[in-house]
Amino acid sequence: MTPPKVELAHAIPPHTLSRLAREWLAEDTPSFDPAGVCVGSQEVEARLLCKSQHSVLAGSPFFSAVFTELGCTVEWLYKEGAELGPEDVTHTAVVRGPARCLLLGERPALNTLARASGIATRCFQLQHMVTMANWHGTVAGTRKTTPGFRLVEKYAMLVGGVTMHRQDLSGMVMLKDNHVWASGSITKAVKAARLVCGFTSKIEVECGSREDAREAARAGADIVMLDNFEPQKLHAAALTLKEEFPTLLIEASGGVTPEGLLHYLSPHVDIVSLGCITQGCPIVDFSLKVQKPVAF
Repeated sequence: MTPPKVELAHAIPPHTLSRLAREWLAEDTPSFDPAGVCVGSQEVEARLLCKSQHSVLAGSPFFSAVFTELGCTVEWLYKEGAELGPEDVTHTAVVRGPARCLLLGERPALNTLARASGIATRCFQLQHMVTMANWHGTVAGTRKTTPGFRLVEKYAMLVGGVTMHRQDLSGMVMLKDNHVWASGSITKAVKAARLVCGFTSKIEVECGSREDAREAARAGADIVMLDNFEPQKLHAAALTLKEEFPTLLIEASGGVTPEGLLHYLSPHVDIVSLGCITQGCPIVDFSLKVQKPVAF
């Protein structure tokens, strides 16, 4: 994978990185660190090793932030978004600092890097599939993220080359089946939402049928999600909707897997979102190994 052309880390405010790093460190060491007495504050050097072949490196800003909080430094040997491998073990970075501080940061830093790199790797694989299929549309994630860890997981999607979708409930209006049932109709729900969000936010409506999607479009929805449609019915519905509403964005979602992704692609589908980008996604195996002092 070619690293992103822009510095995606610049989208993360420095104070947010510091806050997250402090929270993760406080969670892992809420009180004393008895093991710190064993190693003291002597300066040591540790190698970050990736042991998963053909993985995408993601999460380096979070990894570095953890060690910055502890007075350590990180020297990266690969850029964010780079493919690691094909070797069985890839020397990825060097961490230097006081022994007890380096070991305090080891697990929180590795956890963030392993999770982010796993998501980025899956995203890269999915994006590669649709690129090879010459599809015009967008692969997107969902809000099915780990509580308290969404920013890391959404950032990893960007590194992997897919779209985050909405970041939270405030970022875009999505009216799902429960909103519609509670409000009485799709039209009522869309009209009420538009009163609040105005012209600055898009409105998306989850639809279980072609008729629901037509009602949503007529009510002023910008995007319709055709939810849990079988591929054949999806493509027929998308074609009809595009003919009637040419500017309407159409998203396919629900039950889409990496193995079945290609079946959902068509000229009339603009977005395919997959919960499996974050749910059940394998991690990338990293370890941090302190180097033994050289004997003279």
